[in-house]
Amino acid sequence: MSKFSPAFNRLWSAAIASNFADGVLRVSIPLIAVTLTTAPVSISAISALGMVPWLLFAIPIGGLADRVNRRTFLAVAHGVRTLTAAAISLLIATHHLTIGWLFLAVAIYGTCEVIADTTAQTLIPKMLEKDELERGNSRLYLAETIVQDFIGGPTGGFLYGIAIGIPLIFSSAGYLVACGLILLIPIQAIHDKQELDTKKRTQEPFIKSIKFGIKYLYNHQQMRHLVLMTTSIGFWFNFGSATIILFMLKTLHLKPAYFGLVVAIQGSGSIIASLTAAKVSERFGRGRVMGFSMVVQCALWIATAFLTNILPYVLTGIIMAGLGTYWNILIMATYQELIPNHLYGRIHGTRRTLVWGMMPFGSLLGGYVSTFGLRIPIFIGGVAGVIISLFNVNFLKRLTEFAGSVNHDSVEE
Repeated sequence: MSKFSPAFNRLWSAAIASNFADGVLRVSIPLIAVTLTTAPVSISAISALGMVPWLLFAIPIGGLADRVNRRTFLAVAHGVRTLTAAAISLLIATHHLTIGWLFLAVAIYGTCEVIADTTAQTLIPKMLEKDELERGNSRLYLAETIVQDFIGGPTGGFLYGIAIGIPLIFSSAGYLVACGLILLIPIQAIHDKQELDTKKRTQEPFIKSIKFGIKYLYNHQQMRHLVLMTTSIGFWFNFGSATIILFMLKTLHLKPAYFGLVVAIQGSGSIIASLTAAKVSERFGRGRVMGFSMVVQCALWIATAFLTNILPYVLTGIIMAGLGTYWNILIMATYQELIPNHLYGRIHGTRRTLVWGMMPFGSLLGGYVSTFGLRIPIFIGGVAGVIISLFNVNFLKRLTEFAGSVNHDSVEE
């Protein structure tokens, strides 16, 4: 088994640092929010605001990622998150934090996530060979699961128990470390052919280059279908999960101090999936694994709506986390095979505008529906997801076979 390049290893190390910060925030932000408000619509707005930037900024940010120094762009995103976490910690310490300030911070985090995710994804195909994509994405998801769920999450819950502002300090430190590691990636590792083409691309009008990326995705039948399918699934998933913390605290009677622990335990499913995704894909076929994961995960979401205590919720969540990780690893490898690297930022931004851009609407609608009962949106979201999944199982099998045969040598702007 070949070793990964030093450049990829530094990107991976930066992901470890940022995922620690993400894990701390993933647990502490909802807990901080419920100290400021318990209104379901306001809680769902926290989830929605984190994803609104995908709707508003993903396309222009994707276009920028194809034109600017990608390493610097990624480092800036981590730097802004460093400052934002520190600012919120200061507001808490001075007793000036309001739900409005928290909304603003979440929106900033969401915007930086668009930059970080889009830019990092454009770097991966340049650092890895085609036959390394599944293993490389598995390593990144493994780091995300272990660090975010098993270290960052419980740490966030523990630190929140000490003082609600301390988790933000640790998150700020994590993003700062990630920023430094990104800047240590050798410039030649990401600016070979891209650097030679930069002058040509930056001379092209920005709007024209973005339109080309949108048109490319629209005219690509397989990718267009995949994007529309994942957009629908994402909408209903967020419809069902928008107020999941209230479901856990109020319906399943989970104590807030154990919220991070539950997240960590459920993350064990992601660890197993990250370690086995490449082998399972090779054994059964990428399309079959993706289809199975999608259908069963949505079915388990329906079952979640009927649970009455935390133990079966945790066990169900372990399975769902594993299936979701299979899906995420394999779909990213598929996109990385389908999309030419010099167009990746624009196309990735366009698809994420649709997929993630619809999620806030799902969260807000789910938050409203949950005012009639916290179980209702979970059930409806699961049913809708199963229906969509069943209609697309055969498509996924055909898609992955097609992706493996793609050649980008003839693709030009």
